[in-house]
Amino acid sequence: FIESFEHAPGVVVIDLDPSDVELHGNQEQRFYQGYYRHYCYLPLYAYCDEHPLGFRLRPSDIDGAKGADAMVLDTFRQLRAAWPEVRVVVRGDSGFCRDWLMRACEAIPGLDYVFGLARNERLTGAIAKQMEQARREYLRSGEPARRYRDFSYRTLDSWSRRRRVIGKAEYLAKGANPRFIVTSLPACEYEKRYLYEEFYCARGEMENRIKEQQLDLFGDRASSHTFRGNEVRLWLSMAAQLLIVGLRRLALKGTELAKAQASTLRLRLLKIGALVTVSVRRVYVRLSSAFPHRHLFRIALKRLRAS
Repeated sequence: FIESFEHAPGVVVIDLDPSDVELHGNQEQRFYQGYYRHYCYLPLYAYCDEHPLGFRLRPSDIDGAKGADAMVLDTFRQLRAAWPEVRVVVRGDSGFCRDWLMRACEAIPGLDYVFGLARNERLTGAIAKQMEQARREYLRSGEPARRYRDFSYRTLDSWSRRRRVIGKAEYLAKGANPRFIVTSLPACEYEKRYLYEEFYCARGEMENRIKEQQLDLFGDRASSHTFRGNEVRLWLSMAAQLLIVGLRRLALKGTELAKAQASTLRLRLLKIGALVTVSVRRVYVRLSSAFPHRHLFRIALKRLRAS
């Protein structure tokens, strides 16, 4: 990931998200997970854009944020070792809105966070005025309307300090739709609407990366009996995703497959019928001249050799 940059970036955003790996046998540390409604593991993923930065296999009988602090701090140290001035922002949904995780970020200069915040009566009351304004606008226009409020907030007993919260007062055809985020980013640098709509909502792209890893690169195969064996299986899947990311970046930039999913690359560029002949001195691999993407194959091969 670090070597993929020509120059040090100003900001690196680390997206965190857990997902389920369904289990169909009697694997070690197998538990029923009420949210997903099946027996599964609950791996934790960390990505920056399309790049996988970290992975940890976990049983599913835990808090979804468990282990996130260690993963974030380890990644932050490696990034700062390469780029001493980089700002790192951790982004996640409300499952990561934990006081211990926010305190860990706040204790280190240059490490910030943006997390979803589950709504409650106090929060919805704080944006009641903005919600009424959005409701009136919706009634006038018939189109979804939203207002934002930036305010300081602290829970009654679970937070150790007051923090910056941004509330989205949105009114839709189905009614009120309040949403909230909590952040350590300063208001003077990140305006409330931008921080919610452009910055926080962009975290949804990470789900596509997890789907690619699990569905296209066999990252949902946990058929070994031992927990460690299944962890190795999923690490191999993560390594395959790293190779796919490198293939897109180094060999396919500017081509029609530059942003192709792993399944597309496998079918169009990697899964090719060939005639293999082994002699005493060499191995010949003869590809069909009728291969429809042979021009892309030549480009990719030339660029990989040059890199």
